[in-house]
Amino acid sequence: MMPPQFASAPDYQQKIKQVFAEVGKVVVGQHYMLNRLLIGLFTGGHILLEGVPGLAKTLTISTLSKVLHLHFQRVQFTPDLLPSDLVGTMIYNQNQSEFQVKKGPIFANLVLADEVNRSPAKVQSALLEAMQEKQVTIGETTYPLDLPFLVLATQNPVEQEGTYPLPEAQVDRFMMKVYVDYLKKTDELEVMRRMANMSYVGEVSPILTKEDIFGIRQQINQVQISETLEKYIIELVFATRKPAEYDLTEFQQYVQFGVSPRASIALHRAAKAVAFLDERDYVLPEDIKEVAADVLNHRILLNYEAEADGIRTQDMIEAILRKVPIS
Repeated sequence: MMPPQFASAPDYQQKIKQVFAEVGKVVVGQHYMLNRLLIGLFTGGHILLEGVPGLAKTLTISTLSKVLHLHFQRVQFTPDLLPSDLVGTMIYNQNQSEFQVKKGPIFANLVLADEVNRSPAKVQSALLEAMQEKQVTIGETTYPLDLPFLVLATQNPVEQEGTYPLPEAQVDRFMMKVYVDYLKKTDELEVMRRMANMSYVGEVSPILTKEDIFGIRQQINQVQISETLEKYIIELVFATRKPAEYDLTEFQQYVQFGVSPRASIALHRAAKAVAFLDERDYVLPEDIKEVAADVLNHRILLNYEAEADGIRTQDMIEAILRKVPIS
């Protein structure tokens, strides 16, 4: 069997620019969020989006799925959702007198878990197991999920009553946690004008195929990162665990747990993806710093004392990036 023939890096980079342009026909001003979604897709990492309602999180993901020509499923997480509603179940066929498998919405390439903190732990666990293992067990049979497989989960930080916050160990399975902010005035003006036109229909064309996505992964895998920068990533990770050893004694009393080894893997992959999207075949220190906050912010666990003193994980990450040298 002949290996698949992939296009060159410049060809893919041109197509990625077209992806941004196509999504921009429907979604205004969320370039940063779209960039992070593509980094997750191209490196096989899942993304957790957090932001107030109405910031086009769902619209961006559904539009991206059309531009990527991928199978997309949206699941609205609610307190009465069951694991079988997500992964599927066995149903009895009376005509054939046997049980048959009815697959759930998890069997898609892009899965939007909308307001993932609205459902209880057993549903969250079913989702996170599929994220980690890339497979689902229904009855006595295990079914592999179609690749590429990417979970994009959203959280609403405004209302926390009646929600089930994701445990720290589960949140760690997300490659990045991206905070989605309000639009700039000019962007919101454009959104208002578009949506006020009730005959507006946002049409997009497919740009990338599954084969393109796997080809881009191959190209990102070939991006060079020096041993010095690899060691820099390790120093950043260790600084979250033992701040005092990095002249960050002011944070020592606030850290309950530093980041896990998943953080170093995610930083390595994400930095390569940033370099590729910037049309380089090598990683710069700025690439690591650019994604450090998104990779680390949900993995550093601060104690109650930090909350009482108004210390945020963002403050600690900024201090680490200032203090930890590149040797």
